[in-house]
Amino acid sequence: MGLGLAILAIFVIIAIALCILLLVGIIYFEFSNSNIPAGVANPGKLRTIHCIYVGIAVMGRILQNMFICDQLTFIRFIREKLMSRKLGTDPKLFIKNVKFDGIPVRIYQPRSPSAGGRKGIMFFHGGGWMFGSIDSYDGLCRYISKGTDSVVVSVGYRLSPEHRYPAAFDDCLNATIHFLKTAQAYGVDSSSVIISGDSAGGNLTAAVCQALVDKTDLPKPLAQVLIYPAVQAVDFNLPSYIQNRAVPILYRERAVFYMLNYMEGDLSMMEEVLDGDHVPVDLKMKFRKWLSADNIPDEFKPLGYKLRIMASHSEDVYEAHKQVFEPHVSPLLAEDSVISQQPKAYLLTCEFDVLRDDGILYKKRLEDHGVPVTWHHVKDGFHGIVSFFDSGKLTFESGKRAVDNIVNYINGI
Repeated sequence: MGLGLAILAIFVIIAIALCILLLVGIIYFEFSNSNIPAGVANPGKLRTIHCIYVGIAVMGRILQNMFICDQLTFIRFIREKLMSRKLGTDPKLFIKNVKFDGIPVRIYQPRSPSAGGRKGIMFFHGGGWMFGSIDSYDGLCRYISKGTDSVVVSVGYRLSPEHRYPAAFDDCLNATIHFLKTAQAYGVDSSSVIISGDSAGGNLTAAVCQALVDKTDLPKPLAQVLIYPAVQAVDFNLPSYIQNRAVPILYRERAVFYMLNYMEGDLSMMEEVLDGDHVPVDLKMKFRKWLSADNIPDEFKPLGYKLRIMASHSEDVYEAHKQVFEPHVSPLLAEDSVISQQPKAYLLTCEFDVLRDDGILYKKRLEDHGVPVTWHHVKDGFHGIVSFFDSGKLTFESGKRAVDNIVNYINGI
């Protein structure tokens, strides 16, 4: 008995020591690799969130190396538990899970009567096309539905790497088409449907709105709501990518990783893609008028920033990643005839976000073709801040104000 207790005590001590080492390693990684700039909202909270994310990834890798659990499965499971809240029924909403042409969606429908058709909001969640779900965005969709008295449809599109491009795009497009055709069944005016999404979901929002241009048999979307969208995979040396390359929760390299993973790109060529070697010279010249940092106001350029000319090109890197030039992947590259027919837009950007300049460039592209854009810039915001609008101790007031700004925009159109 004494020997058994001694062995147990040794195991406990080892476990505690490993946990301490893991914690120290996570903290060391965070302070060594992250840059929390002056002016960002609640830097302590942001660092805490990123430490949690790093810890989950490290633990997942340990479990994978021990042949206990796949890392991606572990990360998704834990993130879902952290981001999802069991809110149950809602006295103000009818909430139901259904499928639109086989695609899982969750519908949030106000219980109060309406004199006429309500607005409808398609919502595509973020998560780098790898993470996120209907459940993890449940609180946000409830809030938007109640705040705007609108029917919200949250789409559970297929994730990579199990399902590569164009799976997520196809799911979002087909779910939207289904809703446009059946909107009246949910008390929605089919001419008052808004397409929306954050981050990767913002990419899907822009791509779906562009794809709907050719669907002349369908009602046109009333508007699009783009929340720090990724709209191009051509130039990763724009000012925001340089300025915010190590700002949590989306590093520059991680943004490229998500994009390549979505497209089934070659991750061994990530450095070449970061340098722009995947873009042939003729395409660099063609896209320069849309992608040049000259189109970004000086106030968004870090001190000492110099325009970088991407002169090199590798045919092998191009062949492995030429999907990035498809507008459904990089909506910023769509033809003028498509851009000019886009619905009016609301665009939210954050100062400390690698994707900030994607949003600024897309805003200019839309406005240059006469598309009205309402722009809201969160000066102390970081990528993903909207997801922490109501997260208990980790709530960010800037995130709450941003969500309320979105609600006010929808109410005003």
